[in-house]
Amino acid sequence: MSQFLQYTLQGLAAGGFYALAALGLAVIFGVLGVVNFSHGACYMLGAMASALLLKNLHLGFWPALVIVPVLMFVFGVVIERLFVQWLLKLDPLYNFLLTFGLTLFTVDLMKRLYGVSSQPYEVPAGLRGRLSLGSVDLSTYQLFAAGFSLLVCAAVWLVLTKTRVGMIVRASTEDAERSRALGINVARWVTPVFGFGIALAGLSGVLAAPYRAIDADMGSNFVIILFAIVVIGGLGSILGAVVAGFLVGLVEAYGQGYYGQISQVLIFVLMALVVLVRPSGLFGREESA
Repeated sequence: MSQFLQYTLQGLAAGGFYALAALGLAVIFGVLGVVNFSHGACYMLGAMASALLLKNLHLGFWPALVIVPVLMFVFGVVIERLFVQWLLKLDPLYNFLLTFGLTLFTVDLMKRLYGVSSQPYEVPAGLRGRLSLGSVDLSTYQLFAAGFSLLVCAAVWLVLTKTRVGMIVRASTEDAERSRALGINVARWVTPVFGFGIALAGLSGVLAAPYRAIDADMGSNFVIILFAIVVIGGLGSILGAVVAGFLVGLVEAYGQGYYGQISQVLIFVLMALVVLVRPSGLFGREESA
């Protein structure tokens, strides 16, 4: 039982990274219809930027938690203005290929600049050590990451459900054509929404920095899992991305704990089962399938 509780909390911590990044991916897909393959690279850039802030400017985890998402938001705005906007009216395959190319460019650039070795990054002071709850022994940082991720997801959810801006973004995400028909200028929100999605990927990268190896390839497998999460949750579904993110984190943790090397396979088995039973995903609309 104690092992099960430990794997559960480890899964929630890992699911936090997935939920934050998948939330951004779902919003970008919902509003722009862009399958952003560079999301894993943006997650990597968030972690890499945290390491560089610490190495070059001696700015630790807490400043990075604020600075990096802002930088990634600006990065996302620049990418959308320079490249993505020109392909929005074409087949979605063009933007998929564009973001795939951006991923290759970004990863190779990071390798040339900083090599293939992992960048050092320590767990911030105050979050080191482990916390024992009965027979369950947990990393303090993992608990913090799980709690922080839940808070951010809840804050994003409140903004999306309780504010006018959130209502517009949510309406555009769920049905962009109908939103335009009701007089909402969806195009006005395209650039900030793209930047916001990239900022969430960067934020998940900051959270992962003290916990995972920071190198140019850290987003390669991550983005594949993100796409599985978006499919499980439902294409373009904000709630689905968050729920599926934590669900996949749990499946991964249980897989690592009980089935070792096939833990990653279990994620895609789950995706296949969901698609077989409900092709539109857990929270997707039937017409999205």
